[in-house]
Amino acid sequence: MRKEYNFSKGKRGTVIPSPGKTRITIMLDDDIIRHFRERAEAEGIGYQTMINSVLRIAAIEAKGRTTVEKPVTESALRKILREELREAG
Repeated sequence: MRKEYNFSKGKRGTVIPSPGKTRITIMLDDDIIRHFRERAEAEGIGYQTMINSVLRIAAIEAKGRTTVEKPVTESALRKILREELREAG
């Protein structure tokens, strides 16, 4: 470890940009956050991912489209893999 480090060219913020996503601050009611955290934990996904999916569905439905692809959850993937392994073995 060095005694001194040079941070003169350092930048604040995230190290790796996330293409296609924008960080925002949003105020949501406590019961809404609690609901999404519980649902997301039960399905094995992040609550922010779930909120994003629900907002995407609402946006698509608002445009008049009805086909929406749900993200594959960890529990669903495990179930599929178990079935495939059972059939292969």
